[in-house]
Amino acid sequence: MAQKVTPQSEDYSRWYTDVVQMAELADYSPVKGCMVIRPYGYALWENIQAGLDRRFKETGHQNAYFPLFIPQSFIQKEAEHVEGFAPELAVVTHGGGQELEEPLIVRPTSETIINTMMAKWIRSYRDLPMLLNQWCNVVRWEMRTRLFLRTTEFLWQEGHTAHATAEEAEEEARRMLDVYTDFAVNDAAIPVIPGRKSDSERFAGAVRSYTIEAMMGDRRALQAGTSHFLGQNFARAFGTQYLDQNNTLQYVWQTSWGVSTRMVGAVIMVHGDDHGLILPPLLAPIQVIVVPIWRNDAQKEAMLNAIAAFVPALDEVRLQVDDRDDVSPGFKFNDGEMRGVPLRVEIGPRDLAANQVTLARRDTGQKTPVPIADLAERVPEVLREIQSSMLRRATEFRDAHTYIVKDWGELEEAVAQGFARAWWCGSEECEARIKEDTKATTRCIPFDQAGTGKCVVCGAQAEEQAIFARAY
Repeated sequence: MAQKVTPQSEDYSRWYTDVVQMAELADYSPVKGCMVIRPYGYALWENIQAGLDRRFKETGHQNAYFPLFIPQSFIQKEAEHVEGFAPELAVVTHGGGQELEEPLIVRPTSETIINTMMAKWIRSYRDLPMLLNQWCNVVRWEMRTRLFLRTTEFLWQEGHTAHATAEEAEEEARRMLDVYTDFAVNDAAIPVIPGRKSDSERFAGAVRSYTIEAMMGDRRALQAGTSHFLGQNFARAFGTQYLDQNNTLQYVWQTSWGVSTRMVGAVIMVHGDDHGLILPPLLAPIQVIVVPIWRNDAQKEAMLNAIAAFVPALDEVRLQVDDRDDVSPGFKFNDGEMRGVPLRVEIGPRDLAANQVTLARRDTGQKTPVPIADLAERVPEVLREIQSSMLRRATEFRDAHTYIVKDWGELEEAVAQGFARAWWCGSEECEARIKEDTKATTRCIPFDQAGTGKCVVCGAQAEEQAIFARAY
């Protein structure tokens, strides 16, 4: 930890990699393009899992698990799906020392194999809706990788549901995007823009794709979660049907939706600074770190006794006491800051004499003396303040770098500085020109729309505004 982080202003990409490695979130794998998630990073992912999994179960979904290997013929059944994923597929051709009769695809996503099973399990309208989710790994052969943001293998959850009507499936796709929005805002303290993907950006095989888009600290966009209305595309390809109440055979209507370990990258880039991570308390593996300060064995004993007396009152807080002998208090402070621990409790001889501690906030650096007797009430209160303050600061940053643009010149300038919100006629030609000339992509068509305007590219009448930005 003696090594310093590259400042964001000097090299944001290097800063990101420094923080991921120096905070011991992840490291590079011997397998090119893959990462090793270290215990601290995995603990952060587990807290993300917990927040999402609770919401999934509250909305009636059940967890299941499906195989890592998918027969190649399954992928080929849905034409748009195979075309979209073909460049990213990892294919197994040999197993057990022999060539396989049919190659197996290492799971890039599970629509095909899950439909195979749904076609077997769904018989009647009584079997609907079927609401499934799985936590798993997937493999997409990426050419340019970055820890957490884009790796050949990554962890995620993928929800898959089947419904009796298109209206129910559409409602489900939007509901799950709302779940992602709620998690991002209230747990990760990341303000997001929910909206619809353009046709060129939608998921391969979907009728409509929805997304939540977040602004990172370098003002680039990150797709933080997606939800897809699949229509009957996969149901027809796999024969996923049910008998309705009139005893008529119908194809089901479906959705799929997912959030990955990319969310870890989002947390890092939205909140981190030149000292390392700043973690929102609801997700932080360690919410509070207690640092005793002593000069001799007698003081050490007194500090540890005092800590042992007040720690039980904080049993609902994820707390760690840093009582290491071989490093200085300053080193411990820096270590906790690098790891993004939201709140530090300092206690030294003077604090003990005054029967108090000093609380130091990671987000603002503010230090406040607090009586030991008040810790059980004050610590959770400060953690809540930090959580809301982080969301407020991230929202203000995003809003300050989001520009309403009226013409091409303003668009070019805006996407170099952040998000551009502009009227767009919906044509692929105009969308392609923006991408080619500005390197910005259509992040989403926000749900909050009002009025009409002129397309920022061609000047034609436009019914919707879109968010354009350079993105990860």
